[in-house]
Amino acid sequence: MSQLYLVTDSAIAQQAGHTLAYVVEEACRAGVRWVQLREKELSTRAFLDLGLDLKRITQAYGAQLIINDRVDIAMAIDADGVHVGQDDMPCALVRSLIGPDKIIGLSINNLTELEAARDADVDYLGIATIFPTGTKQDTSSLLGLAGLRAICQQTSLPTFAIGGINATNIQSIRQTGALGTAVVSAICGQPSPYEASRELIRLMDDAQVGSVS
Repeated sequence: MSQLYLVTDSAIAQQAGHTLAYVVEEACRAGVRWVQLREKELSTRAFLDLGLDLKRITQAYGAQLIINDRVDIAMAIDADGVHVGQDDMPCALVRSLIGPDKIIGLSINNLTELEAARDADVDYLGIATIFPTGTKQDTSSLLGLAGLRAICQQTSLPTFAIGGINATNIQSIRQTGALGTAVVSAICGQPSPYEASRELIRLMDDAQVGSVS
């Protein structure tokens, strides 16, 4: 399964002339099997409707649909899981609501947060922020590759790196020990989300082969 993880941004998709459903379907068609619906500005009803649309798409391709923050939406559409940040609902409460069989992802920004989450009942970690990115204006907490590697070395959980990752630097992520890579504009903001996804997956696969040989 491809370990390329698409995190949605409808504003970036619209600027590129796409609907979010189109971006997700093209990405899944190209081989993406992780999709996180992250929409901070939508009303609950609009979020719900969009979630249902994306669930139909992800199910058709056997992809995981993860909902950012909104546990209620995830439960309402029977999504595959929930991704929470440091300021969102505590993981233990999320688990008690969504049950033992759903996926929980947690954002980690430094080693202190990793240590605090040591006993958390989560399935993967999203490690941020690796490189400068237009979707995150505060660059004081950038981890860089060294910071990402340090976190990956201290956890046995699957890790997905995120933040400013694109076709020019995605291969460097493989050398840090991260399982996969999450991207936003590198797919949502491209003229062809399908071709962009295919290229990112190819680059990740090539880096993996290179690290094994």
